[in-house]
Amino acid sequence: MSCGCKTSGDSGHSCGTKSANGCENVNTCGNSYKLSVFDWLSNIQNPSSNRYDFVEVRFKNDRKSFYKNVNNIPLHIGSVVTVESSPGHDVGVVSLTGELVKIQMKKKRFSDEGAPKIYRLANQKDIEIWQEARKKEESVKIESRKISHRLGLEMKITDVEYQGDASKVTFYYTADSRVDFRMLIKELAGTFRTKIDMKQIGFRQEAAKVGGIGSCGRELCCSTWLTDFRSVNTNVARYQQLSINPQKLAGQCGKLKCCLNYELDSYLDALSDFPSSSTTLETEKGKAFCIKIDVFKKKMWFAYVDSSMAWYDFDVALVKKLISQNKKGERTLPLEELKQPELAVQTVDLIQENSVDRFEKKNRGSNRNRNQNKPNNSQNGNRKNRPESTDKNVRAEKSERPVRQERSTKPNSNSANTPKPQQKQSPKPVSEKTEAIVANDSEKKPQNQQPKKKFKKKFPPKKDNNA
Repeated sequence: MSCGCKTSGDSGHSCGTKSANGCENVNTCGNSYKLSVFDWLSNIQNPSSNRYDFVEVRFKNDRKSFYKNVNNIPLHIGSVVTVESSPGHDVGVVSLTGELVKIQMKKKRFSDEGAPKIYRLANQKDIEIWQEARKKEESVKIESRKISHRLGLEMKITDVEYQGDASKVTFYYTADSRVDFRMLIKELAGTFRTKIDMKQIGFRQEAAKVGGIGSCGRELCCSTWLTDFRSVNTNVARYQQLSINPQKLAGQCGKLKCCLNYELDSYLDALSDFPSSSTTLETEKGKAFCIKIDVFKKKMWFAYVDSSMAWYDFDVALVKKLISQNKKGERTLPLEELKQPELAVQTVDLIQENSVDRFEKKNRGSNRNRNQNKPNNSQNGNRKNRPESTDKNVRAEKSERPVRQERSTKPNSNSANTPKPQQKQSPKPVSEKTEAIVANDSEKKPQNQQPKKKFKKKFPPKKDNNA
């Protein structure tokens, strides 16, 4: 949802770098920067004459803050402003204005007293200094990592952010334990000749700053809308019947995914009607224990202790009855007898929404008919193009072949040149079907037929009786 003004993304690539006024049509464009808030009140006029004089300003990645518009400067989303900082001043982009700022300040518990001020709209000089400082951030991050590695500190420098006037550099780092970085600050201050500020963040905040795409195919929740990070443990996965596989359950931060908490309440409500997963049944054949629970089908799978390969599924209501029988001291029937055969329910999909190829079924039959008609048409066309004489000659050859074979088998005493066969071969019997075909072909021949061509006699191939 971008308006085409290139205000989305990092504040260093906003349209304000070309114009300090920003884009006038981005009030509802929904910029895709981290933790963005859609201004759904932008087209609604404020009934009160006094407009709320606080605005939300965003900086690099997910850093935001609220500033007071003391000079009543006309601001809108995308305006690049110069704001108060310590020391000096900072440059940011306005991300929210109007009454929604009051709601956001109340949500984040931001006090109005002592709020920093907005000095002015950023001029061209402020923007140039800001851009030059942003270009140095990547090289500074790489150099600072080399220095920390040389000092042997167990920490990871995740991100580097320059202040708008390039008077201060903030280093964000992650570490498993407390780090003594006094020597690191001296090295960094002597190398970069500016004020150094170190801030430790968690692994989830690191993933929120860096951003990325999750296993679901969407952008990370922590970099788009999630701000409060609740603790997630492996019991959450067990309640949802998920396999405890750390590679699948862990996110980009290396911790358990925050989305495991989203459906936890629904699963807990559904599991409240189920017996405990440690339930055992006393049957006439032996003791059976629960192996699996299906929350959606409301079924429980049981198997014998002695033979756990055969599983039997039962409804929750039946399992409760069996447990009540066991409490009375009665043993239930074997699981094989309790298992009722499931009747196959035939469902008819009238709308055909479930079939993937519902749009291709009609075309398949027509394509098959076309493919079947194509060779027939080609054969008919070839038959039409053939001359009649060739067809007649072929038919004559077919009709004369069995007769010639009989004649060729008879010995010819007059012809001395004909080679004598080594062994006497019995003539092949002429079947009734071939005689009928010959008779039919002779009847179909027209009377005004051309004289037959004489062909040389062909002897049948020699038959080897020893084969």
